[in-house]
Amino acid sequence: MNWYAIKAIYKFEMARTRRTLLQSIVAPVISTSLYFVVFGAAIGGRIQEVEGVSYGAFIVPGLIMLSLLTNSISNASFGIYFPKFSGTIYELLSAPVSMFEAVLGYVGAAASKSLILGTIILATSALFVPLQIAHPFVMILFLLLTCITFSLFGFIIGVWADNFEKLQLIPMLIVTPLVFLGGSFYSASMLSPFWQTVTLFNPVLYLISGFRWSFYELADVSIVVSLGMILVFLLACISTIWWIFKTGYHIKK
Repeated sequence: MNWYAIKAIYKFEMARTRRTLLQSIVAPVISTSLYFVVFGAAIGGRIQEVEGVSYGAFIVPGLIMLSLLTNSISNASFGIYFPKFSGTIYELLSAPVSMFEAVLGYVGAAASKSLILGTIILATSALFVPLQIAHPFVMILFLLLTCITFSLFGFIIGVWADNFEKLQLIPMLIVTPLVFLGGSFYSASMLSPFWQTVTLFNPVLYLISGFRWSFYELADVSIVVSLGMILVFLLACISTIWWIFKTGYHIKK
């Protein structure tokens, strides 16, 4: 294992975050805080509680997941896309660095950034609403799995994209709507039976549901099913990246 190479890639990506601190950390935290203010005032005044939990506290897990998913994807996708765009990817490919080591460096840095951001947002949310974490170890597990899985997904998007428009296509048109429709601001039980069934086809529902369960023991689907879904997606991302490096898809061509 070339730990020196992994450390070099990791430190380079983390240094980029420090250079863009306002964009990487401050902006998402301010945006999430605005969600608390707007939704807490506009909707919280009409919906006092959801299944015994105040509405402001109820949306905390969904808001954290919204930030984790979008930032994990953007950090990892830009991290691998920029070397492709500038041509420095060939230096990486010619170096004595294996596929696993390169992915570990890029994805590890992207996941670390998202984990730091998620922790800051969690602490910030405590300033707005009283928080209750019933199962802290399950919460940490979901945080880690989400950051790693969607950083891998972002890495795949960064390899697939051949321009900046494609880099934003999937996060903006697919991932963000799925998060909003996945129970971030409401419980699936509040929907009609037909739409409850439709919502079950949204993979993000399982992430938010499991993460919310770790806070308040409230879930739209079983916690076991939620963990199973994210593990399946994790394995799918790992398999896809293995195929990318084996075939050289959009890297060597």
